[in-house]
Amino acid sequence: MRVLVLGGTSFIGRRAVELLHERGDEVAIIHRGRTEPSDLVPVRHIHADRLQLDRQAAEIHDFRPEAVVDGNAFTAADVDAVTPVLPDVPTVVLSSQDVYQAVTALRSGRVDSPVPLDEDAELRRERYPYAGRGLADVPELYDKLDVEERWLPRGAAVLRLPMVYGPHDDQQREAPILRRALAGSSEIPIGVGNLLWTRGHVDDVARSVLAALDHRAADGLAVNIGEHRTFPIQAWFQQILDAAESESALVRVADHVVPQDLSLSKGFAQHILPSVQRARELLGWQAGDPRARVEQSVRWHLAHSRLEPWSAEEDEADRLALSRR
Repeated sequence: MRVLVLGGTSFIGRRAVELLHERGDEVAIIHRGRTEPSDLVPVRHIHADRLQLDRQAAEIHDFRPEAVVDGNAFTAADVDAVTPVLPDVPTVVLSSQDVYQAVTALRSGRVDSPVPLDEDAELRRERYPYAGRGLADVPELYDKLDVEERWLPRGAAVLRLPMVYGPHDDQQREAPILRRALAGSSEIPIGVGNLLWTRGHVDDVARSVLAALDHRAADGLAVNIGEHRTFPIQAWFQQILDAAESESALVRVADHVVPQDLSLSKGFAQHILPSVQRARELLGWQAGDPRARVEQSVRWHLAHSRLEPWSAEEDEADRLALSRR
């Protein structure tokens, strides 16, 4: 199969491209050329800004794609710019579970939604959740709701992704714990750690992309992706420590003194637990064992990541938080 991937050079898109290449698909990736890893598998590159994709229409037509994966649509404009250029072929789009009202409730300290969240759960009531926050890597008009509303009527399979971790994660989700463990911190201050927020290893998420391309049963539908069992944040932190063979201890402190980078360990009323039944039934997909996946991720980050060194200032802040427990 000839698969055209928008994105494909980092994290989830990169892993999907690797899996497609490994099984023998012919892959072309569209990206701006700013992130082009030297160890990326050999695939065709089409350098383009997606907002000006019409300039590469001839090259796309020459590739004759039989399927499309859109891994980096974040705004309405991102979709509007490419749909006139792309062929009408099976398409898989990466969305986010931040489309659910439950995510807004979590951030606001409310409880708005029962769990588990199936694909018909209430969607976010307000648009553009990051507008005005000045986040460097997030467009002002970021909204996966806008993306979904444009792709679903075209018959795309929309995968709503959880908190994704694993190799090449630029957010380095395990870093707050790993940096302290590597620095030899004997105690790590955390809150109650009760939050249940479903995660997903990048390998499993990438496999869901291939499953959606192959089975086609999710065309025109949104599908939740995520691990089938979710450990509370405190347990996840402990799994990271265990995988790193660290003797650091998680120590409970009051929420108001929890360090900012460990804020997920505070007490939360709303949980983010998606149902993945549709993915299982329609795509024949399921995630790997969460414990094993955490171990794999931690081992990779310890071997490959460039974690920022733990600073004396951060160490003092932790000590201060621990003194107030």
